[in-house]
Amino acid sequence: MASDSDYGNLALFQEPDGYYAPEKEATFASHQLLSGKEVRVKLVGHNPLWGHFLWNAGRTISTYLEERAAELVKDKMILELGAGSGLPSLVCSLSGAASVVVTDYPDPGLIENLRYNIDHCSLLKNLSNISVEGYLWGASTENLTKHLPACSGFDVLILADLLFNHSEHGKLIQTVQMTLRKSPTSRAYVFFTPYRPWLLQKDLAFFDQARESGFNVNKIFEKVMDKVMFEEDPGDELLRRTVYGYELSW
Repeated sequence: MASDSDYGNLALFQEPDGYYAPEKEATFASHQLLSGKEVRVKLVGHNPLWGHFLWNAGRTISTYLEERAAELVKDKMILELGAGSGLPSLVCSLSGAASVVVTDYPDPGLIENLRYNIDHCSLLKNLSNISVEGYLWGASTENLTKHLPACSGFDVLILADLLFNHSEHGKLIQTVQMTLRKSPTSRAYVFFTPYRPWLLQKDLAFFDQARESGFNVNKIFEKVMDKVMFEEDPGDELLRRTVYGYELSW
């Protein structure tokens, strides 16, 4: 059997400099609160789960909840799924929520970025009411409910721009079933934009499945944004600029 020395310079097998594309740098985005102050969030440089964008649904649901904070946020137990940068969770924490648990897929980069955004939010004066957890939809919710004073569930769930992942609708609904408090006042807020307009019916199938799973479904919101997020994308531009909001309740 040949020894390493028989192969001469092993650097021969190393990729040359620049062979791989450099990792994309993280970026930052800002969101203006009703007070005029800004929340600045860091976005991961790139992620196959699309956590490197601040999506329109995340912006609009943040404003929607802040505008109605006295009713929907103050003193509530809140859970965000698929949070990305965690903007809605930060806004809820700033708006008087009793407790906020912000989650995303248990990818180290995504979770580390969520923690960064909490730790570096200068407007947050109390970090004790907001926590970060990695969570896989449909899995055990023990690491989420441990943040509750009792295993009664969350008052409010936030789902912003998650419906594009059609194969995961069932697991997402299962998670809502396991985490939303069994109360007539509890709500899961589902905001989304059909960035692929030709698949809108598949997006909306989430709500059919939610009804079949025992939820009441109501459309509560619609807003046309000033411009599309991606100019080069195909499909109906008006749909790609529109954010729809629904609520699920028991």
